[in-house]
This record gives sequence, structure tokens and C-alpha cells, in this order.
Amino acid sequence: MPIQIIPLGDRAIVLQQAGMAGVDGWKRMADLAWALRQQAEAWLIDIVPAYETITVLYDPVLLWREIENGPEANSLLPYQLAERKLSAFLEDGRTAAEREVQGRRIDLPVYYGGKYGPDLEESAARAGMTAEDFIKEHSKVEYTVAMIGFMPGFPYLSGLPEKLEQPRKSVPRAIVPAGSVGIAGKQTGIYPLATPGGWQIIGYTPIAMFNKERSEPVLLRAGDRIRFIPSWFTDGQTANHGSKE
Repeated sequence: MPIQIIPLGDRAIVLQQAGMAGVDGWKRMADLAWALRQQAEAWLIDIVPAYETITVLYDPVLLWREIENGPEANSLLPYQLAERKLSAFLEDGRTAAEREVQGRRIDLPVYYGGKYGPDLEESAARAGMTAEDFIKEHSKVEYTVAMIGFMPGFPYLSGLPEKLEQPRKSVPRAIVPAGSVGIAGKQTGIYPLATPGGWQIIGYTPIAMFNKERSEPVLLRAGDRIRFIPSWFTDGQTANHGSKE
């Protein structure tokens, strides 16, 4: 499927999949974003993949320095050079398989139910399950980070079993605590910061999704593979479903 190159102001470019991306469109964007990061060129400030797009932020000053002493100094703008570089990247002869990203495997402990997951019981009943069965089904799946969005570090996780799908809350909460694990529609996710939100909250992880003091403030990246490891059931039992690599 072709990729369109769209200007976004004077410091950014959007790479967008033409037409409908399909269910695996986000995977292609994650793979392309990873491959672009490997080039590690100084003019690339940030690369932000989403379901159907990649937003590329660039430094026009560094691009201008590449142009100013060349034969096209009076005819080529920094954006045009960035567009040329990205076009060459997209036309690269490497196959999709060579660009495919396996992502990191990360296990996250989760406290399910009780004060940590106030919507667990209702979500389980909606799915026709006990709370314990719902936890087992939610934690036995390996999820993939499709994108980071909504707020810094919020991972949208693909792979939720269809039988666990949940509607958003009719009235969003004024505050959802940081670390809350929630479900909305076909996705599960983790709130990195305390914020209003309408997802069904089923648990909590103590692992910080975002910390501005870290060298890499955002913990997860598109393409990472995630497993939830239950640490506490709604009735207080401990558990350890799933294995670690």
C-alpha cells in the first residue's frame, strides 16, 4: 500500500498510508518507524507512529546546513530535502520481512480488582465470566503496543480477546489514577498519569509508563510485546499466570 508524504508546518512531515490501513496497518507503521530510527540521522528530532501515520519531526537548521554549500543552495528548501530523504527511505529495496520488528518482550505485574480495578466485577459479568476467569483470560494473552498516544506514555495495546471487549463508561471518571489498566472497545491500555478517563478500569500496575526523570521518559514503544502478570486477585489470592522470557 503506498505511503503519502504530507507537510505539517515547517518542522514536521506526516507519512500516511493511502486508503484504508486494515487491521495490520499499525504494524506496518511501527515497523517503518523502527527502521527510520535506525538511521539515527541528526536532522531527525522525533518519530511518532500511529495506526495509519508516522509523524516525523525534523530540524530545518541542520537540513539547511546540508544544502547551503551545495549546488541547490538557492532552489532547495529544508522541507524539500527532508521529503527527498524520506522518499528515498520509502523506496529502499529492503523487504518488509527485513524491516519487521519483533519488539521487546516486557512483563508487567498487575493488581487486579478491588480498589485497583473498580470495574472488574462489572466487566466480568458483562462478559459472562467470573472475575477470576476474566483475569486469567486478560493475562494469558501477549499484547503488542500499537501506538503511544492520548497522553505521554499511554500505550494502546492490540490483541485483546474479543470476548473481553468492553464499552467505554457512559460517564467518564474525573480522575483515573496513574498505572490503571483499562479496557475500551477492542483495546486494553495503561494510564501513565492521573487524568480523566472513560475506560473500564480492571487493575493497576506499579511500573511507571512515563517518568520525565528517566533518560527515556516513555517506557514502551510501538512494536513492544506485553504480558500482564497477575499479582493479586479481587478476593486477595495471589497468582502467577504466564511465563517470563
